[in-house]
Amino acid sequence: MTPAPSAGSEGTKKKRRRRRPANRSPQTLELSTPTLEKAARSQKPAARGSKTKTPYVKRVDEVSAGGLVVDTTGKLGLLIGRRDLKDASGKRILWSLPKGHIEDGETPEEAALREVQEETGIESVIEKSLGVIDFWFMAGGKRIHKTVHHYLFRESGGLLAPQESEVDEVGWFPLPEIIERLAYPDEKKLIARTNATEELGVL
Repeated sequence: MTPAPSAGSEGTKKKRRRRRPANRSPQTLELSTPTLEKAARSQKPAARGSKTKTPYVKRVDEVSAGGLVVDTTGKLGLLIGRRDLKDASGKRILWSLPKGHIEDGETPEEAALREVQEETGIESVIEKSLGVIDFWFMAGGKRIHKTVHHYLFRESGGLLAPQESEVDEVGWFPLPEIIERLAYPDEKKLIARTNATEELGVL
């Protein structure tokens, strides 16, 4: 039996309709709006993660007080020494001005007098302020901002002895040598800037 003329065309139409979905690009189907939104959401955690690569470092503010003690003759200055932990021989000593943290309820002057006596064994009286210095350093995973109040002291008593828990050595040095002996640039500049030894009339 010969099919009606319309049968062939209908059959062709059905085949063409079936081919259209197959001919669509698979990429077009994958990039539909819901799929794009899903992809965008999946990328957000990665973007947030990229911002947290740098760890947070806590800032800590510390305030200390200390300074330069001059002996009763007006010719010697008092320094404390600690071993340089970076020195493999363990013999190098880093000399600095005695100083320490200000305790609750203390004034900078009271803390300075107490710390000098604790670290060196020497009692003293304050002659004048030498100024304030501040600096930053890292310790224990924290970023420390330290402020130090410095004073010029005159020896009034006591016996020279290093504080066992914190100081390795203490010593009197001729005032003209103090700047050269100091290990830290900030303290060198402080003493040089204030002309502390000259103001005592010893140079």
